[in-house]
Amino acid sequence: MRFFAALAPLGLALTALAGPAPVLAQKAAMTETTARSETPQPPVATIIPHVTVRHGVTMTDDYHWLKDQGYPKIDDQPVLDYLNAENAYFDAVMKPHAALTERLFQEMRGRIKEADASVPQKDGDYLYWVEYEEGAEYKKYYRRPVAGGDKQLILDEVALAAGKDYFRLGAMAVSPNGKLLAFSVDDNGSERFEVRIRDLTTGAMLPDVIPGTLSALVWTKGSDVLLYGLANENWRTDNVWMHRLGTPQSADVQIYKEQDPGFGVGIGTTAAEDYIVIGAGDNETSEVYLLPADEPTAKPMLVSARQKGREYSVDVRDGTLYILTNDDHVNFRVATASLAAPGQWTTLIAGSDDVYITDLSIFRDYFVLETRERGLDQIDVRRYDAPTRAGRIAFPETTYVAGLGDNPEYHQDKLRIDYESMITPDTVYDYDIATGKLAALKVQEIPSGYDASKYTTELVNIRARDGTLVPVSLMYKKGLKRDGSAAMHLYVYGSYGFRVPPGFSTTRLSLVDRGMIYAIAHVRGGDDLGRKWYLAGKLFDRKNSFNDFIDVARGLITEKYTSAGKISIEGRSAGGQVMGVVYNEAPELWGAVLAGVPFVDVINTMTDESLPLTPGEWPEWGNPITDKAAFDYMLSYSPYDQVRAQAYPPMLVSAGLNDPRVTYWEPAKWVAKLRATRTNDATLLLRTNMGAGHGGKSGRWGALREDAEEFAFVLTQLGVEK
Repeated sequence: MRFFAALAPLGLALTALAGPAPVLAQKAAMTETTARSETPQPPVATIIPHVTVRHGVTMTDDYHWLKDQGYPKIDDQPVLDYLNAENAYFDAVMKPHAALTERLFQEMRGRIKEADASVPQKDGDYLYWVEYEEGAEYKKYYRRPVAGGDKQLILDEVALAAGKDYFRLGAMAVSPNGKLLAFSVDDNGSERFEVRIRDLTTGAMLPDVIPGTLSALVWTKGSDVLLYGLANENWRTDNVWMHRLGTPQSADVQIYKEQDPGFGVGIGTTAAEDYIVIGAGDNETSEVYLLPADEPTAKPMLVSARQKGREYSVDVRDGTLYILTNDDHVNFRVATASLAAPGQWTTLIAGSDDVYITDLSIFRDYFVLETRERGLDQIDVRRYDAPTRAGRIAFPETTYVAGLGDNPEYHQDKLRIDYESMITPDTVYDYDIATGKLAALKVQEIPSGYDASKYTTELVNIRARDGTLVPVSLMYKKGLKRDGSAAMHLYVYGSYGFRVPPGFSTTRLSLVDRGMIYAIAHVRGGDDLGRKWYLAGKLFDRKNSFNDFIDVARGLITEKYTSAGKISIEGRSAGGQVMGVVYNEAPELWGAVLAGVPFVDVINTMTDESLPLTPGEWPEWGNPITDKAAFDYMLSYSPYDQVRAQAYPPMLVSAGLNDPRVTYWEPAKWVAKLRATRTNDATLLLRTNMGAGHGGKSGRWGALREDAEEFAFVLTQLGVEK
């Protein structure tokens, strides 16, 4: 059974250091007089210098105290007082825009079909699907026997989330015999999940409870043993444990332990579910072990020992290993090997400068390559007896996003495909292997109405300062005048080889319908144009990501799509780092900034080995502890360290108190330093979710209301709407 909801990748790194307990300045809490005044006054954080010396450089951090020294427990009252004061200030500043926020929220909600369901998919003896009920924040998971019968509710997020301020389903897995469901939940945003097991025959919960997990959940073939990974004291998963049903967690057996603190560990199964896959790696190196699914106590078989800079993944078909690796080409190749000699790889499909292989999926009678060519997604279905002959799936638009959907079975006559573009709502297809035909099963419904013919999408290329052409995806209403008068919202991520796909969003229509252009800058650091595009934005080439973003904005101004001061910009996590740098370097371009859980205190974070992600992040950013050149380079762009006395544009910064990736004090310190250093008084807001983590509020409507608040900020700061 491969029907499960895996942990979603959320992005990035964290922050750090330690220091003395401080108190807030008198202005930190809004006084009764201020609360009554028409112009609310922002909090002012106490300055308590904290001095460190690194590589001969003396650094003073005036707001180091905002890190609770008991972290991850956060109960330092002055720290909480400051964050609550910032939240009160946010509420006071946004209060005059409450009507606009509510209007935006109702618009966004009106575009979402409240009572909705996914397309059922067969997995073994059952069809599985997910439903939302009218008005519900959370989903319900169902199944029905393929042979016929009533539908069965197997997991009810609505009931599990009842009475909780935050709820997130981590992973779920149905046992091979179809009788048990293992699932994990997080109810505070800390990303430490508790595993429970439900008997699907009786509906009863088994007594087994496994707290503190941070991994997928994998059953062995006998349906009596569950594999999982625990988050260690630094929020890293460096282990695999085996739990036998009916026994206490104290009796669980550790079957893998990673020794490198920079490596994380994940688990899964092969397509035929005959092997359990244990993968270890960081952002540039990987190592894979195979474990027979019917012998969980066997010694894991190493496929090939780790080699720095080499990544690979493995699947198995009839005793042959299929390996996707970047060992001899940056854009990856496909190789094969035998189980008897798993480290001896023979090329099946060679790497190519023009074709970037992003994924390999194995099925009984064919395999599927997901690739990207000139930035455009492609899906190739290939037979084992003719592996180099492409069977490409054709799609109707010239720019789009496409990929494999939920395909849980080893033998499938039809492939589930997901497809969308910036103006085409999400569409679920079945692709018939025999006929090569696409059949649309479901098109995203927009209850309030949507007419794609009223909108235009285009892909433009803007030349960066070093001559590189940077692609930008645009969406706007037809009839837009290219005279520089339009406001624009420009989005970016640009790290970890993660591409921001130019897909569909009902939320952004609230900007576009008001005459704004919505743009995505595909800067270096993502893998939009292949693996080299990613490598050109990491380590000592990191500044390419920032320069690309600034140059894209200036190029769009030159092309008269918009004008300086009419551009709102947005980035989250590592994309928030881009916001921090360009906020310092080109403040005159931006009319409003949204920085979500931003990674801005780069030096302090990357020198604190106790933080969850820091050691694993060194291959991405560099190690400023041991490498002075990396330290100097990071310091030259670190947004927190490069705050300067200048006029800054309006900005809304968000944080999560329980965020283990970008810890709450990172954006809090940044905002405090900006308030004390800048030369103007443009609106600067910090909104901290006191009961959530890296992803913000949970649930459909809680998250949507935060979107509405952010768009209300953008629209009012740009003067598009009051």
